[in-house]
Amino acid sequence: MNKRERVLGLLDKGATQKSIPAAFFIHFDPKFHRGDAAVQKHLEYFEYTDMDVLKVQYENVFPTLPEITNPQDWEKIPCYGKEFYEEQLYVVEQLVKSSKKNAVVMATLYSPFMCAVHTNKRFTPHLLENPEAARKGLEIISESLMTFVKECIKLGVDGFYHSTEGGGRNNYDDISVFIENIKPYDLVLMKEIERNCEFNVLHVCDYQDIYVDYEPYLDYPGHVISCGLELDKGGMSGKDVSALFNRPFMGGLLRKGAILNGTEQEIIDDVRRACDERPGKFMLAADCTVPAEVNWDNLKTAVSAAHEYQIS
Repeated sequence: MNKRERVLGLLDKGATQKSIPAAFFIHFDPKFHRGDAAVQKHLEYFEYTDMDVLKVQYENVFPTLPEITNPQDWEKIPCYGKEFYEEQLYVVEQLVKSSKKNAVVMATLYSPFMCAVHTNKRFTPHLLENPEAARKGLEIISESLMTFVKECIKLGVDGFYHSTEGGGRNNYDDISVFIENIKPYDLVLMKEIERNCEFNVLHVCDYQDIYVDYEPYLDYPGHVISCGLELDKGGMSGKDVSALFNRPFMGGLLRKGAILNGTEQEIIDDVRRACDERPGKFMLAADCTVPAEVNWDNLKTAVSAAHEYQIS
């Protein structure tokens, strides 16, 4: 199987999975965030590790606006247009041109909530103080991100790795704050993606916080689910997650586990364990972005072990 077949085969409900695709994602040094340097570093990493998905890292973080001092200020933030994303879109365009014939190419998309926090870290207190006023910021940010989404679709991406946050245990005492104020803006973007792309990953990000449960996310679009296995009330398995979301699971390894600092044999053993415990359809990955200092050889070992795993 080639890389595209290995990955897109996850979506064929009528076919038995014949091999395990694998992918791990890292942030590159800032000198590789723009232009041809970013394109070449993505390709170097993709080819060296032999992974099956080429995910374009998103490095176009919204500018910090310290002048936002109260909830009413959110209606004044700028709506960034296509020109704001030009450097990011250049990287997407070049990687689609070079790699789509051989591998699934995904663009990374941060959620409106995540971009709001990048804009000003007081977004959550402002949302709690005056939801209607703070939501104006999410509306503007969503409009801007929709420009990025539509331009990536025009460039031919196979889909998006849509990362969402905001529903963790430490954000609010009442999850209804997330459901009523943040979730709708996630869904606006994700439904546009669902209408236009064949392979999207829903990533419920626990990089900042873990979750009480995943109930608020069960109706989110996404062909494959990626999320952490630790919840506030206890752990889950990949089989649990796949059954809960009713879609293939992407994960199995800890970003700070054996792939970061284990021996070659420990990495192979960890991969075999994850594959042995896999749900019906499965892609090997980490629970989130792997620390940038990871040895690429470790990731190459993990990918190779996944490809060599014999599905009985």
